[in-house]
Amino acid sequence: MALMTAAQYIESLRKLNTKVYMFGERIENWVDHPMVRPSINCVAMTYALAQDPQYAELMTVKSQLTGKTINRFANIHQSAEDLKNKVKMQRLLGQKTASCFQRCVGMDAFNAVYSTTFEIDEKYGTKYHENFKKFLEMVQEEDLTVDGAMTDPKGDRSKAPHGQEDPDLFVRIKERRTDGIVVRGAKCHQTGSVNSHWHIVMPTMAMGPDDKDYAVSFACPSDADGLFMIYGRQSCDTRKLEDGADIDLGNRKFGGQEALVVFDDVFIPNEYIFMEGENDFAGMLVERFAGFHRQSYGGCKVGVGDVVIGAAALAAEYNGVEKASAVKDKLIEMTHLNETLYSCGMACSCEGKPTKCGSYMIDLLLANVCKQNVTRFPYEIVRLAEDVAGGLMVTMPSQKDFDAETVVGKNGETIGDFCNKFFVGNGSCSTEDRMRVMRFLENICLGSAAVGYRTESMHGAGSPQAQRVMIARQGDLQGKKELAKRISGIK
Repeated sequence: MALMTAAQYIESLRKLNTKVYMFGERIENWVDHPMVRPSINCVAMTYALAQDPQYAELMTVKSQLTGKTINRFANIHQSAEDLKNKVKMQRLLGQKTASCFQRCVGMDAFNAVYSTTFEIDEKYGTKYHENFKKFLEMVQEEDLTVDGAMTDPKGDRSKAPHGQEDPDLFVRIKERRTDGIVVRGAKCHQTGSVNSHWHIVMPTMAMGPDDKDYAVSFACPSDADGLFMIYGRQSCDTRKLEDGADIDLGNRKFGGQEALVVFDDVFIPNEYIFMEGENDFAGMLVERFAGFHRQSYGGCKVGVGDVVIGAAALAAEYNGVEKASAVKDKLIEMTHLNETLYSCGMACSCEGKPTKCGSYMIDLLLANVCKQNVTRFPYEIVRLAEDVAGGLMVTMPSQKDFDAETVVGKNGETIGDFCNKFFVGNGSCSTEDRMRVMRFLENICLGSAAVGYRTESMHGAGSPQAQRVMIARQGDLQGKKELAKRISGIK
């Protein structure tokens, strides 16, 4: 099969029997649901750009498994150049959608599982690596979207998986059979899970010998028997359900989504198992996936940041303050912060090195520095955007008020007349255009898009402390002490 088009991707979702629940009820046609469709449009963009010749170098690549042209989101990195192009691709898609486009998690899972299974097989003589390569060939051939599922509910964080009062709070092997395993549990905060054809499940933390049932990695289709998803809420999400919703949405076409993915005794055939009790490799898989995903944030959040900076500059222009030195300085600072994130994403890519199986791994220290900055800089960028935009961003009337023909004025003026009169900008734009850019900033700073740009920047790919632990581990403090001893003459 050739690369899918955006339309083919959307149609492929309709063929799945994916079970999605929202507001306590199952959604039969979730593909066209107004709260879900914007996130599907984001994934569709990853297919659309792969069809565009001007983006072919970034969006597509030759598979090292088959030699065929594939979407880069299904690629196993073979060089530092591959790692750099990944970040460039993510920035491009952030610019095109101003949202989370959801395929990064699966791509990062591919690369983590690929190298880890090779090393498990090397030690134990298992066949996980071959299992995974066959699975990945199918993904590449059919141009599938795959959700990478790592985060478990965890329950009592002070206890290991086997010590939980409820054993299902981490995904576990409930039953081992000759033809496969039965798994039970759930994965939380799953970005793009509803919009994916398949899922790759990975352990969420390093595990000891008592956690062997939880040291499991596998792939399963989204409509597997016993698998269902409960859709997550977002700030201002029900605006999408309003009749004629457009301007008040801020970003009408694109958006993100997360869900709780429940595995209610799901059977996994042997050929889709990539780890089954090798607890000593759970930490390696987590560390590698986290490293790849922390690199990703140096691309996707930067692309979204480009749009935020552009919107803030437009708001300044429409307010008539674009020439003020204070405003110019704020836009410069926003750009500086955004490009610093990009620099980190590119740096950890340039310093990438091959793993034992030949695939390339980013520099873990720099990837964690990248994500540590991402936990801070987008918050400062939106703070400055709110500063530049002004209070109107969150206090103006609705689109229906601007369009209202109800007469309220003594001279026959309508509600819409007054709204358009009193919310006019500097004359270089219509009142509607000024309202549109304000609503976009509200959406990205405080609304549904803030999930992907703010909170996901904080907690996605691990919360800030997780990166600090890795920075401490990778920072070679002892080596730095030796440098200081040599220079200062300490023996």
